[in-house]
Amino acid sequence: MMDYDVIVIGGGVTGTAIAWYLARYDIKVLLLEKECELCEGASKANSGIAHSGYDPEPGTLKASLNVRGSRMLHSLASLLDLDYMQNGAMVLAFSDSDLKKLEKLKERGSANGVSYSEMLSKDEVLRRERNVSKDVKAALFFPTSAIICPFSLVYAFAENAAVNGVEVRTSAPVTGIEKRRDGFVIHSDDLSFASRSVVNAAGIYADRISAMVVPEYFSLTPRRGEYVLLDKTEGFVTSTLFRTPAELGKGVLVTPTVHGNILVGPDCIETGEKDNTATVSKGLAAVMESGRKSVPELNYRTIITSFSGVRAHPDGNDFIIDMPCPGFFNAAGIESPGLTASPAIGEMAGSMVAEYLKAKKKNNYIETRKKIVRASSLSPEKLNDLIATNPGYGRIVCRCESVSEGEIVEAVRRGAVTLDGVKRRVRAGMGRCQGGFCTPLLLDILSRELNVKKEMLGKKGPGSEVLV
Repeated sequence: MMDYDVIVIGGGVTGTAIAWYLARYDIKVLLLEKECELCEGASKANSGIAHSGYDPEPGTLKASLNVRGSRMLHSLASLLDLDYMQNGAMVLAFSDSDLKKLEKLKERGSANGVSYSEMLSKDEVLRRERNVSKDVKAALFFPTSAIICPFSLVYAFAENAAVNGVEVRTSAPVTGIEKRRDGFVIHSDDLSFASRSVVNAAGIYADRISAMVVPEYFSLTPRRGEYVLLDKTEGFVTSTLFRTPAELGKGVLVTPTVHGNILVGPDCIETGEKDNTATVSKGLAAVMESGRKSVPELNYRTIITSFSGVRAHPDGNDFIIDMPCPGFFNAAGIESPGLTASPAIGEMAGSMVAEYLKAKKKNNYIETRKKIVRASSLSPEKLNDLIATNPGYGRIVCRCESVSEGEIVEAVRRGAVTLDGVKRRVRAGMGRCQGGFCTPLLLDILSRELNVKKEMLGKKGPGSEVLV
C-alpha cells in the first residue's frame, strides 16, 4: 500500500486546481481520476467563459471565488501559458423589465467586488457588435469578462502540479474509502492508497464520494446543458453576449471562442441522470432559437458539432468547500462559475488542507508551464528552425486546424491516450471535418507512440474503440 499526505479525487478543473495549489507545499500528493484521461466531465463541456462576477448572490462562495478566480486567471494566463483572451461581456436588455434587471446586476456586481461595469445605449451596443438584434434596448458591459479554453486550464494545472511532484493516476475509480484513526485508505479496483487527508473534487459524483465517509451529507442534482458550435467566423461577434439571467442560470449565450468559433448555449435540463450527456433535437432547437433572439444572423448551416455537459447543482445553491470530518475535505457542487473560480477554489481548499497538515512551502516551487508549440502560429523562420530540429513539425496531419505530427506526438508524451485526449490538447480533429480526414493518421501515431494495437484505441477509452 502506497502512503500519501493528501489524495485528491477528481481530474477535472477543480481537482487539478487543488493539486496545482498543493504542489507548492512539501507534502506527498496523489490525484486520482476514474477515466483514462483528465478533463472528461463537466470541465470539457462548458461555455469557456471567465466570468467577471456580476451574477452570483453577494456573500456566497460563488461570488467571492468568482471574482478572485477571474483576477487570478488574468495573471495565470501568462504564467501557465493558457489559451485566454479578455474580450468583455454584454448582458443584453430587450424590454423594460430587462432594463430593471440590468440595474440590479450592476449593483450586484459592485457588491461582489467587480472592478468596473458600464451601461451601454442601443447605439453603443450596435456600434460595438453590429450583428446584435436591432430590438436591443441597452446592455450592461463587463470589460473584465474573458474567454478561455477549458481544456488548456485543466492540462496547465495538472502539468504544473506534476512537474512540482504531484503524482497523477488515471483509470483509477474510487470504489471505497475507509476512515482510520491516522487517516484514510482509498480503494481503487485492485489498488489501495493510504493518506493522512482526502479532498473530494469528484464533480457530479462528489455526493457519492462524500457518502463513503459522511453519509447523507449533501446531494447533487444533474443539470444538462446543450450547445452548438459553429465553424470559424472571425469577428462575427467579439464580446460574450448574455441575455438577462433566468431562474435556472445565465441563459443561452452567444460567444466567440479563443480559437475563432462561435458557441451558442446552453439550455438547462434536470435529467436525474449523472451520465446523460446526450443531445436531443428539441433541446438544440430551443438553444438555436434563443441564440437568434440575441444575434438574428447566426448561420446554423455552419454548425460543425453539438455537445452537452452535466452540471453538479448543489441543494444550497452554493459551492460546498468544507471539512465535515477531520482530514476529509469537500470541493463539491462546483457548477457555474466553477471554471472561473477554479484557481481560487484551489487556493482556498489547498490552504485548508495545508493548514490541517501543518505543511510548509517548498523552496524550489516551479510556477510556470509552457503549452505545446503550435506550428501554425510560428513565423516561417521559426517554423523552419523547429522543423530542422524535429521534421514532424513539417508534416500536417489535421488540415482543418493545421496541426502537425510533432504537436500530436508531444500531446501523447504529455499524457494523451485517446483521440479525445489528443484533440483537447492540440485540436487535431476539432475542426470543420471533425476528424473525418485525420482520424486514421491519428490512430497510426497513437498506436506507434503508445505501442498499442490500433484496434485497442478509442475515442474516449474502453468501449469507444474505433476499429473492429
